[in-house]
Amino acid sequence: MNDNSEQQGGNRGIPALPFAILVIVALAALGMAVRYGLYGHLSLAYCVFAVFFSTNLLICLWEVSLYLAHDRIDQRAEHWQQLSRETGVSPAMAFLGSKVSPGKILSPAFWIDVWASYCHYDDAYKDRGSYAFNVDVANGFTSWIPTLILYAAYTVNFLPAVAVGIIGVMLFWLWVYNSSLYWFSFRVAGRHKSLSPFDLWVYVFSLNFVWIAIPMFGIYVSVRLILDGNYQVLGF
Repeated sequence: MNDNSEQQGGNRGIPALPFAILVIVALAALGMAVRYGLYGHLSLAYCVFAVFFSTNLLICLWEVSLYLAHDRIDQRAEHWQQLSRETGVSPAMAFLGSKVSPGKILSPAFWIDVWASYCHYDDAYKDRGSYAFNVDVANGFTSWIPTLILYAAYTVNFLPAVAVGIIGVMLFWLWVYNSSLYWFSFRVAGRHKSLSPFDLWVYVFSLNFVWIAIPMFGIYVSVRLILDGNYQVLGF
């Protein structure tokens, strides 16, 4: 598309993948630094959740962008498909190499390309009535608040462990259920049939597996918080 340079900010800025990693690392490092400063140690469980919560906060921005800039998704999906045909590079990798300029960091018009490029693997995101669209948009608008609460509580122990455990059980179960149902709907719709095994496992299955496996661990931690009545499971 001829608006590509405008959309991606030309040669200015930082590629999307390093930028996303930088944001996640910065958010996770902030929590780790605060916790280490207060308690003098870090547990593996805490570090896992610090990275996971930080990742979800970034993804919430992407999911809100899916809603706000959805009218651009067809045009941008065609752009990434055309670029893939011309270069042989997968749409996902092509987008991750595109540059986000300082002025586009919070722009839905830029981050809609997360979903436009992913439409190569699942075009359900083009449809506002699809499960995929609505479950991700709902996560973007609603999960950032409980995510921040859990992240803060895991870091500075500012709420009773039982209350944190209850919030955690609810939130982590939603992630397990929603991600499992997405994978099920993807298979039932037969969208996997048009993908190579590599694309299916790398871009679809592995991403959803993370959003099932870590929340399942989160459910275990949350139950322990409730039953133990303290934060010992997180290393306090």
